[in-house]
Amino acid sequence: MSKLKLLTIAVIGLLILNFSVLGFLFLHQPPHPERRDDVGNGPKNIIIQKLNFDEKQIADYQILIDEHQTKLKSLRDQVRDTKQLLYKQLNTNNITYSNELENKLGILQTEIEQTHYQHFLQIKKLCKPNQLKNYQELTQELSQLFNQNQPPK
Repeated sequence: MSKLKLLTIAVIGLLILNFSVLGFLFLHQPPHPERRDDVGNGPKNIIIQKLNFDEKQIADYQILIDEHQTKLKSLRDQVRDTKQLLYKQLNTNNITYSNELENKLGILQTEIEQTHYQHFLQIKKLCKPNQLKNYQELTQELSQLFNQNQPPK
């Protein structure tokens, strides 16, 4: 068998192997993880369910959510803008201004956390006396509730 014939057979064999592997990868995709019903609305549905909110409470809660998201968007925009200014300082030697920007980022992060905290105090005010026990249980689960998107440890 000549070298050219052997090389041709090897190339054709490798092409068939490559197409087989690609076909296998496209046709045998792993199944997608199950979608939970509450993922689309984040923790909203979980909170409504755990606290057994009635229709009026749900409507009031939606207003709280809208206000909360508006405030958070504003704060996150400020964080983004401040970070942009901070990273522009990498090309300068103005350490004082960089320190001011870092301090501002810390203050903004504190405001974000205070906003979350106040939001849950407002949710507590929506609760009826018979729902307060459920609210206390919910507060014990808050860290897991808001870290759903992070991979398990």
